Amino acid sequence: EGSLQEKCPFCRHTTHIGIARGNKNIMKRIEANDPVAMSVIGLDRYEEGDYNAAVDYCTKASELGDAAAHYVLSCLYDEGKGVEKDVKKKEYHREEAAISGHPKARHNLGCIEFENCRPERAVKHWIIAAKLGFDL
Repeated sequence: EGSLQEKCPFCRHTTHIGIARGNKNIMKRIEANDPVAMSVIGLDRYEEGDYNAAVDYCTKASELGDAAAHYVLSCLYDEGKGVEKDVKKKEYHREEAAISGHPKARHNLGCIEFENCRPERAVKHWIIAAKLGFDL
C-alpha cells in the first residue's frame, strides 16, 4: 500500500528521484527540444549568476515559443547581464511573453501603459494579468 503516492499519476515514475536523476531527465528533455525544460534550466542559470548560459537556454526556448523564456530574456536585456543592454529587445521579449500568457509580463505592460498616461490600457493589461493568475 501507499505505492501509488510515491509514483507520478501520469507516467508512473517514482516522484522522489533525486537531484542527479532529475537533472538527467531535464537534459534528456532539452535534447528532445522541450522548450519548458530549456526555460527551467535557463532560469536556474540566471539565478546562479551564469548569465551567458541563461541567455543560450532561454534564447532557444523562446524560439520554440516559451513565454517564461521570453520573460527571462527581457530581464537579461534590461539588466545587461550576459548581453548588452538593449531596450528594443527587452520590449520585444516582454511583449512576446505577455502575448504568450506570462502573467508578470502582462502586469508589467500595464505598469508601462500607466506610466505613459494610458490608464484605460493599463487596466486592461492588469485585468488580463489577474485572470492569468498574477497576484501582488
